[in-house]
Amino acid sequence: MKPINPWLLLVIGVGVALAGYLATLLTARYGLSTPVLPLTGLVTMGVIVVLTLMLGIRVLRWRNGKKKKMINPILAAWTLVLAQACAYTGSVLLGWHAGIFLDQLRLWNVRSTEDLTWQALAMAGGGLIMVVVGLVVERFCRIPPEDGDADGGQGVQGKRGRPKAEGEYAYRGD
Repeated sequence: MKPINPWLLLVIGVGVALAGYLATLLTARYGLSTPVLPLTGLVTMGVIVVLTLMLGIRVLRWRNGKKKKMINPILAAWTLVLAQACAYTGSVLLGWHAGIFLDQLRLWNVRSTEDLTWQALAMAGGGLIMVVVGLVVERFCRIPPEDGDADGGQGVQGKRGRPKAEGEYAYRGD
């Protein structure tokens, strides 16, 4: 698995922010409600973040040698996938609600209540937390380099070859 490129997350976030901004303009034009998630979505986002962190800390403790028992490799792979999914989902949620927030700012002085503005800002903040936790837990899942890896020692040669740098993800060389 390749590590997440933070620039890709930024591009996704900006693209979805533009889509959220345009969707808010269209819904306002046709008299529909603003497409913002309810605040109960923060509970779901919180559960995902806590679960990702718990699994990531478990992998980190094993990786640092604080656990004597071998970790299940499937659990470690699932943790990595969950971390990456958390980062991508957070990027989408952050972008969408940032676009809505920007649209709501132009109406700040006209509206009597700013509930939607604060709601969009809270959801964007939750998306940002998801991105940060996803990237941090992804780093927890990196395998530290072994002695001799950096100096071109013998390794398993497969279709994909050896990792290009220290700290790459583990994979089978077949």
